[in-house]
Amino acid sequence: MIVTQKVKPVSKEIMEEVGFGWHTDDDGTPYIIPELIPVTSYEAEAYYEAGNAIYEMFVEAGQHVIDNNLFAELGIPENLIENIRMSWDDDDWHLYGRFDLAGGIDGQPIKLIEFNADTPTSLFETAIIQWAILKANGLDEASQFNNVYEAIRDNFRRLITEDDGIEKFVEYYNDEAILFSAVRDLPEDEQTTRLLEKMAQDAGFRTEFCYFDQVGFLENEGVFNENEEHFKLWFKLWPWENIGDDEPELTDILRKIALNRKAVVINPAYTLMFQSKGILKVLYDLFPDSPYLLATSDQPLEGIKQVEKPVFGREGENITILSEDGETENSRDGEYDHHPKIYQEFVEFPKDEKGEIYQAGLFFAWEPCGLGFRRGDEILDDMASFVGHIIE
Repeated sequence: MIVTQKVKPVSKEIMEEVGFGWHTDDDGTPYIIPELIPVTSYEAEAYYEAGNAIYEMFVEAGQHVIDNNLFAELGIPENLIENIRMSWDDDDWHLYGRFDLAGGIDGQPIKLIEFNADTPTSLFETAIIQWAILKANGLDEASQFNNVYEAIRDNFRRLITEDDGIEKFVEYYNDEAILFSAVRDLPEDEQTTRLLEKMAQDAGFRTEFCYFDQVGFLENEGVFNENEEHFKLWFKLWPWENIGDDEPELTDILRKIALNRKAVVINPAYTLMFQSKGILKVLYDLFPDSPYLLATSDQPLEGIKQVEKPVFGREGENITILSEDGETENSRDGEYDHHPKIYQEFVEFPKDEKGEIYQAGLFFAWEPCGLGFRRGDEILDDMASFVGHIIE
């Protein structure tokens, strides 16, 4: 059973001062719980090792999808396939993502639930707020598996300073600049984007921000902001599957921009393969003996408790937990039911004395770099809370 350590909360005023305004849920309860989960150094190292091993499997699975043209099985819009292939072949840079994991604490083995590879949330709370909790309580600020800020900053630097960077554009970087964009009227997305912008500035880039509706696109010129300034690097906090489904004309223009070597998009289009829960079946097909993977299929599993998920979905929407007999035990409605489904072996999560579960989120930027936890009901939704940790 999980026993948390109660601490003094960070004040709302301080959180808002640093740009974190979503600290309170709609029902008035705190989103950031003033508690810490004790994690041993051994457990932290196990998360790190798991993250590296899992990412390597994702890379192999991505190549398998491309080699065998399995995009339909992953639910990927057909108009994004060429974008994905080009970004993969060109080794465009995957800046960051977040693994959702069961276990890792309270003696339970680490199991992959999914990979939020394109537009992961919880960045601000993992990188900044849980560290601030340690500081506010006079605790050792180094007693956390949390170098998210530094890791993403260094990954920005790798865009052009390492052999693994985007070599096709190095010759053009006389003025190293990145345009950052988020959807208007979504404060969490905007502040997360601005945090990433600050990381890029610390990495030595000049940056500009504009809302998505202000960005211009021309297939022979590239990406530019509302002042008609061109950028060869564009970070967008908007899911690729939404672009493919909702903006087919833009999808085609972005394909031509990439083909004409006029701009690179971060995170790249191939992260949509990792984002799709359909790749969980591919992973299990390729690595059935991995200790980190749960049995997964595109058809209901026989004789075991399992979770039915749409290949694209967020906040627990359209998730169904099925018993060994295929009966529904728990479910959530939502707007993602039109997507293909996968069936993943059910796994118990660590729980506290109230029966609330804890799901680990492990950020990955070049390597695993930060741990945080979401707490809530059996199917985590948008009312789940964030809980930080401390290494004992």
